[in-house]
Amino acid sequence: MRALGVDFGERRIGLAMSDPAGRFALPREAIERTTDRRAVYRLVDLVHAERVEILVLGEPLGPAGEPSEASLRVRRFGAKLARATSRPVLYVDETLTTVAASERLADRDADARRDAVAAQIILQEAIDRGLLAEASGRLVDEATS
Repeated sequence: MRALGVDFGERRIGLAMSDPAGRFALPREAIERTTDRRAVYRLVDLVHAERVEILVLGEPLGPAGEPSEASLRVRRFGAKLARATSRPVLYVDETLTTVAASERLADRDADARRDAVAAQIILQEAIDRGLLAEASGRLVDEATS
């Protein structure tokens, strides 16, 4: 199952793509976000070109795992993506992914690369936790019902 990892930011959106089998995630790029509409259009093109089946968005939860203003913003963007792409969206807690991404990169000023690596971490978390396989099973069940 091909998946697209998305690290949403008000200025940039980091992207990562899984391999076609959905086993590992690779950082792809970061796109500039001027408006949600433009970002969604760009992601729709990518979803179709790469035959993405599921979107994985990082959700910035609060310290106790509770929703935050930022997580509500991500959910609104995710709903727009789901409508525009007709693809399911999974949300994965992205707590500390930017910190982890910065630690993986020697050049801490490489913001666009950091955003793509953060998206990679989000997507790999979903893969490692079996969330893509779970979602794939639900999609197959829904299609055959």
